[in-house]
This record gives sequence, C-alpha cells and structure tokens, in this order.
Amino acid sequence: MDEQKARGLLEVDRRETRRRLDELLAEGQADRSAANEAEDTFDAAQPLTQQGTDDAVIEELQRHLEAIDRAERRLEAGTYGHSVRSGLPIPDERLEDDPTAELTVEEAAEES
Repeated sequence: MDEQKARGLLEVDRRETRRRLDELLAEGQADRSAANEAEDTFDAAQPLTQQGTDDAVIEELQRHLEAIDRAERRLEAGTYGHSVRSGLPIPDERLEDDPTAELTVEEAAEES
C-alpha cells in the first residue's frame, strides 16, 4: 500500500477512535454527575451497569489507539503492510478495512 494512503487511513482511524473515546469519557462524567443528584426515581444500578460497559469499550478504544501507534511505527520502519509474525504481505483490501492489521487473515484466524 502507498505510504501516503496508509498514513491517511491511520489518521482517519485515530481521529474517529479519539472522537468515540472522548464521547464516552464525557458521557461517563455526565452519568456520574447525574448519579450524584438526588432524585426519587433514580435507579442507582443503571449507571453502574452502564459504567461497566463503558469502561470495557473505553479500554478497547485505548488498545486500538495503541494499535494505531504500532502501525505508524511499522510505517516509519518500512514494515507496514507485512505480517508482524511471518513477514508475509497483508493485502491492501485488508489494510483498507483495518489499517492497524498486524497479521494476514489466515494468521489472525489461527489466533481465534
């Protein structure tokens, strides 16, 4: 894959991931503020359940940002677009779908 295209894909991926992460963090703050307000109809369990779900998604988004960092380092090193395990090329179609892909489809399936 062309380096400029790869950089663009990673930049868009980072922006979108960061936006989603910022939204979740802001929603979490709003939920915690609402939980601190006294209301007769407030269900105290709901924010805790939602917070657990949000925390899991936040963790996944943070891991994805780390994957973007790794992909950018591979781009700088000239190894982007090749499996980190075998060195085999990763098809452009896969990289367009997931610019952070580190393995070929076959290798990723083996890990599942």
